[in-house]
Amino acid sequence: MLSSARNRVRRRTRRTQLPPSPLRYDLRVTSAASTIREPAPGAVPTLGADTRYWCYGADEGPALILVHGFRGDHHGLEGIARGLAEGLPELRILVPDLPGFGASPAIPGRVHSIELYGEWLRAFAAETAPGGFAVLGHSFGSLVVGAAIAGGLAPERLILVNPISAPALAGPKAALTRLAVGYYRAAELLPEGAARALLGNPVIVRVMSEVMAKTRDPELRNWIHAQHAAYFSRFSDPSTLLQAFRASVSHTVSEFAPAFTMPTLLIAGERDDITPLARQLELQRRVPAALLRIVPGTGHLVHYEAVADAVAFAREFLTSPRAGVLREAGTGERGVADRDPGEQEAGGSGLAGPGRGAA
Repeated sequence: MLSSARNRVRRRTRRTQLPPSPLRYDLRVTSAASTIREPAPGAVPTLGADTRYWCYGADEGPALILVHGFRGDHHGLEGIARGLAEGLPELRILVPDLPGFGASPAIPGRVHSIELYGEWLRAFAAETAPGGFAVLGHSFGSLVVGAAIAGGLAPERLILVNPISAPALAGPKAALTRLAVGYYRAAELLPEGAARALLGNPVIVRVMSEVMAKTRDPELRNWIHAQHAAYFSRFSDPSTLLQAFRASVSHTVSEFAPAFTMPTLLIAGERDDITPLARQLELQRRVPAALLRIVPGTGHLVHYEAVADAVAFAREFLTSPRAGVLREAGTGERGVADRDPGEQEAGGSGLAGPGRGAA
């Protein structure tokens, strides 16, 4: 019965995924006559450098900050940003490029450690959302968000997509991670030009993309590969990239979990090669106010392979009576949604309450 249910889930998920048009956004859960404007890039001074960011949805209103993953930029979370802006037009959704990635320069004179990235996020939030906000982090972005919260950031709600909950060398693909470590160490020994060529080598980027993509839809796979080809090598310089890599493999979200006292939503891929599902369950048990949503058939690229599910989960979480960022600050209770822990949710994902496993 469970197997047949998961097959139905996968068929339904494929119908709502991002389309196969390379370098084009067209979330199928939005209407054909979408009124969402093209975001205008903005810039805000943070720690001595101008952080570039894109605003989706309302010009004024409750803020939601989205933090992308390692080697990506704001394009990686564009699907989630547009989907939430369509479904929750009251939200002001801010998607910055991390320092040293995309259009944002590196922070001058600083080592790009996880502590620095946490400090940066606190500064960015103070400049762009002084009246309060929720925050979402994907992959490496979950570490940035965790470090920021441990250092004093106080979002009203927290969403972590594919959080890094296990040490880099302890995941299902530990051997590949060791190869990646060797790859970055080799780049560190090269002159800058040669290092950039190695780090941005399209063959290596494609291999990484092939390993991480779990969908069997050939058009969607091609779209994912095109996204990585276009945006995975937009880093400011090899030195900053190598510093960020060391930050990404030296920490886990679990070390910051004691600071997660706000309502928290975890969204995990069933086949994530970076963090096995068992470690996501452990993280969920350590955070008293956490929900866990599991997306069957997907891995570490939930933001590409199951964007409609991620949007639906985040929307429900942000608007539920117990965890609604759209409610007046301070009026909502902290805790999990009033649902059966074994109930099958949108996209076929189970909901796990605190201290319990997912269905």
